[in-house]
Amino acid sequence: MTIPPIIDVDGVLISSDIITERFCCDLEHCKGACCVEGDAGAPVTLDEIGQIEDALDVVWDDMTASAQAVVDKQGVAYSDPEGELVTSIVNGKDCVFTYYDDLEISDARISHCCLCALEKAYRTGHSKFCKPISCALYPIREKRFSSGLIGLNYHRWSVCECARKKGKSLDLPVYRFLKEPLIRRFGQEWYAELENIVRELAAQGFDV
Repeated sequence: MTIPPIIDVDGVLISSDIITERFCCDLEHCKGACCVEGDAGAPVTLDEIGQIEDALDVVWDDMTASAQAVVDKQGVAYSDPEGELVTSIVNGKDCVFTYYDDLEISDARISHCCLCALEKAYRTGHSKFCKPISCALYPIREKRFSSGLIGLNYHRWSVCECARKKGKSLDLPVYRFLKEPLIRRFGQEWYAELENIVRELAAQGFDV
C-alpha cells in the first residue's frame, strides 16, 4: 500500500517522500556540487546570520578573493527575489563560504572537492556554528505556513542523482540519512516520534 502523501509528526507536516525515497550524499561523484550550483544562496535565519558574522574572522582566509569582495560589499546574506534571506553568492551561483580542497573518506581521496568553510571551522573546534540548518537538512526543504505550521518537502535536483543511486544501494531512507540534522532542528523526542510513525505504517502494510 502507498502511504498518505502528508504525515503529521507532532505538528510538523512531512512529505511521504522523506520516508519512502532513498538518499545518501556521494561526494566521490558529485564533489559537493550543491555548494556551487543553483541561482541563490542557502536560506538562513536572522539568528544564523549573527552566528555566521561571529565566525567570519575564522573562515575569512578559506574564502576566495571574489567571495571576500562580495561579503565586503553586501554582507554574509541578502534577500532573494522572493524576499527570503539567503547566504551571499559569487557569480550568481557559488556560496561565498565554498572552498576547494581534497577530502579523505574511507581511505579514498576526493580531489578538488567543494567544501564549506563554516563547517571546517566547526569540525576543527574554531567555531561553535556548523552551517545553516537549511544546508544540513538538504534534500529536505522547510516551509513555514501563515498558520504557523511547518512543512518539510523532499527536493529533487539533478546534481543529486548519484546520491539517490547510493541511497538505493544502501536502502537508506531520506529521514534516516538526515537523522542528525533533523534532531538538531526538531529535537530527539520529535525524531523518535517520526520513527514510531514509520514503524506503525510498516506494521499496517504500507510501503515504507
